[in-house]
Amino acid sequence: MAHFRRAVGAAVVLNTSLCAVEMAAGLQAHSLSLLTDSIHNCSDELALGCLYLAFNLPGYLGRQSQRTANVLNSLGLIVLSAFMTGEAVVRLLHPTSVQAFVPIVIGLTAAAGNYGVAALLRRPAQHNAAVRLAYLHNLGDVLVSLAPVGAGILVALTGRPEADGLMAVAIALWLIVTTVREVRSSADDLLWPEELVCAHPEAEE
Repeated sequence: MAHFRRAVGAAVVLNTSLCAVEMAAGLQAHSLSLLTDSIHNCSDELALGCLYLAFNLPGYLGRQSQRTANVLNSLGLIVLSAFMTGEAVVRLLHPTSVQAFVPIVIGLTAAAGNYGVAALLRRPAQHNAAVRLAYLHNLGDVLVSLAPVGAGILVALTGRPEADGLMAVAIALWLIVTTVREVRSSADDLLWPEELVCAHPEAEE
């Protein structure tokens, strides 16, 4: 299990860096698509932190921490995505200039970072439903993080900042739909998780 703790811990550190970079860049460039993706990654950060805690707590407390992680990663993400959809609508009604180059560069960086987080979670995801949800989210985040890249390209080509707001809406709606679908398909495992155990003896070394 120590091996899995290290993997989840490394994922927390990488995701923390990713959140900070995207948030700072989104604010600087006035890019709502980057800010939406950064908030999404921050929601994952809360879940990953609880998962790491779950690997360090015994029995009942570990299972409770898993449930907390699942709720934060699912309900929290839906609420934040709905909020960002509203912000995007306001931005579409009152356009703000966007530095197109920033979401292109940072979006590519975020996609690479999300792939790195997913790679770290791949093995533990085979043995735990809560980790599997985080793994699937971060794997999907690779494509989601490319959305700001598309927004930046469109803004650069057209000179219309509304493209960034439209992409932010698309990201938020995609997050809501995929999160609801994953919760519905894995509700029993996610709300009533078993103890964190490892299927392979070598994982406990």
